[in-house]
Amino acid sequence: AYMNEESLRRTLAEGQTWFWSRSRAELWHKGATSGNTQRVVGVRLDCDADALVVLVEPRGPACHTGAVSCFGGSAGAAGIGVVLEELYEVIRGRRREMPEGSYTTYLFEKGLNKILKKVGEEAAETIIAAKDEDRAALTAETADLVYHLLVLLVERGLPLEALAAELAGRRAGEGNE
Repeated sequence: AYMNEESLRRTLAEGQTWFWSRSRAELWHKGATSGNTQRVVGVRLDCDADALVVLVEPRGPACHTGAVSCFGGSAGAAGIGVVLEELYEVIRGRRREMPEGSYTTYLFEKGLNKILKKVGEEAAETIIAAKDEDRAALTAETADLVYHLLVLLVERGLPLEALAAELAGRRAGEGNE
């Protein structure tokens, strides 16, 4: 969606996405009529500062068609990197806000030992699913493992960028991908 200076200013001030409709020549608040709002958890500039990525916690589908995304409608279409960044930002938000009733809040309240225990459990369950050749279980358990690893990264203050740099360095350097 398109943002002008005013819609960006409102987005940053209110923590909800606002856009500029070029066809109607007016501001619009995402979800004002549908209820499918987007809570902003992060805003990033690209390398030459001419485009933004607004990371959100959606309350319903983003697209007017009812699809999750206007770019293909699925997490797979958005790419794993986008999904991981969004999830990481949601987890960071949970760490900051500690909303009552959230499983992520529970993990942070219980502390590092609980988080490490869950990483270990999910790793073991992923191994079993792979060994049993159960594709659906492998997908689900891997997703659980990745989620708990992201909780661990947030708990220890390790940004995704550090992980990305390490992996990129390994690939470029020694060919140890």
